[in-house]
Amino acid sequence: MRRPPFRSSPGLWRRGAPVALALAALTLTTVPATASPPAPGGHCARSAALRVPGAAYQRTACLDELTTAGTVASGHTDPADWAGLTPKDLAVPAGVPGIQIDGYFPDTSTTNTNHGWQHDSQFVLRLPDRWNGGLVVAGTPGNREQYANDRAIADWVLARGYAYAATDKGNTGTAFHRDGDAPGEAVAEWNDRVTQLTRAARATLAQRYHRPPARTLVTGLSNGGYLVRWQLENHPELYDGGVDWEGTLWRADGPTLLDFLPPALRAYPVYAAGGPGAEEARRQMHAAGFPAATEFLWPYHHAVYWDLTQRVYREELDPDYDGPTEAGTPYCATGTPGCDADYDYPTRPAEVHRAVRRIALTGRIGKPLTTLHGTLDALLPIGRDSDVYARMVREAGRGGLHRYYRIEGGTHADALVDAFPDRLRPLTPCHRSAFTALEDWLAKGHRPPPSGAVALPADRDPVTLANSCPLAGRKAAGDRP
Repeated sequence: MRRPPFRSSPGLWRRGAPVALALAALTLTTVPATASPPAPGGHCARSAALRVPGAAYQRTACLDELTTAGTVASGHTDPADWAGLTPKDLAVPAGVPGIQIDGYFPDTSTTNTNHGWQHDSQFVLRLPDRWNGGLVVAGTPGNREQYANDRAIADWVLARGYAYAATDKGNTGTAFHRDGDAPGEAVAEWNDRVTQLTRAARATLAQRYHRPPARTLVTGLSNGGYLVRWQLENHPELYDGGVDWEGTLWRADGPTLLDFLPPALRAYPVYAAGGPGAEEARRQMHAAGFPAATEFLWPYHHAVYWDLTQRVYREELDPDYDGPTEAGTPYCATGTPGCDADYDYPTRPAEVHRAVRRIALTGRIGKPLTTLHGTLDALLPIGRDSDVYARMVREAGRGGLHRYYRIEGGTHADALVDAFPDRLRPLTPCHRSAFTALEDWLAKGHRPPPSGAVALPADRDPVTLANSCPLAGRKAAGDRP
């Protein structure tokens, strides 16, 4: 099986990894560490003594501001990591002093260049002085690095008093598929790295605050939402609940992005060219799952997302499809040998389906989960993703643990709202509403609003939509609580 050179540590990233991670989280090992010196008795007193269990390296800083209101200037975030994920009118909270720990766990792959470390499995922990007793853990969307959620998630939860932990998932960038020794291993590592960080973060909080977190929540968007689903299915003992923001769906029998992206790559160029075949091409796009009324988003997604996404994930799960070529040929014409536009997942060999099964979801969540997904998502169409996952949860007998909100006018990347303010709404405030609903569910026993559609207000204005999203709305046809 062709896999280019770098690898994650082969002894760690096998199915026995959770045992090793559990042991690492229980042992406070001595690791190389640096720290900015706090004032004696100040708000970061004893921060130099903190150790992240299992970390190969860590660096501790005492900060007057843990949100991006301060970390951009202090160099404790990377705006490139979170570019394009939030609307421009999203408020930036401030007034959260505390401790930030940056570091990495043992790994041999080197895709993450943050801090000049050239080391994967990087993490960030933020420990606010005014702690509410909770921990929020997040994995990154796409193939981004550990600061990708800083604007969309970290700023807000830190301002609410939560400690925050995020991981780069163990590999980053568009060549992430080179990691691992077999198809599917790079994505499987994502799940293990979130588990690893959760255990280590909980132990670190116990050092800092002299008690473990009273509540641990997991959340994320896109690939990060997939991680939320997987964690609550496979490690519910670590969490009290989670918020899944348009998580990627993986199922051995489909649908997955390997099912609906190839038809888009075939049909969209015909649609965009106009002429007698355009209307039939549009019908093919709709049949593949791309919602009617998303046509205005198709040019952007064809240029930015569809082709690259199909090629790199197909390479991760089915590297032999295109022979010696790595990750296919960009924008190849249908009929070209090994062209991803012609990819047909159902007919691929059994080992390909086994690779997908390795990372597949089941719907068997073990803790409360709220899911939100935009009805105008043109990357992961709602009818081929979260609609399916909600059905999986019900069929697994876990529907009582799930709430699912279909956000009318929402799309995959909130930055597109700035380009189409008259057609789209951001999902960031809807995520916050889902999060607070989960808090009330867990702390007070107040069940969230029933699953259903969250309407786009007729009298909307961009600033209000960027910061408000009441979940109570009409029940969508076919939805169940």
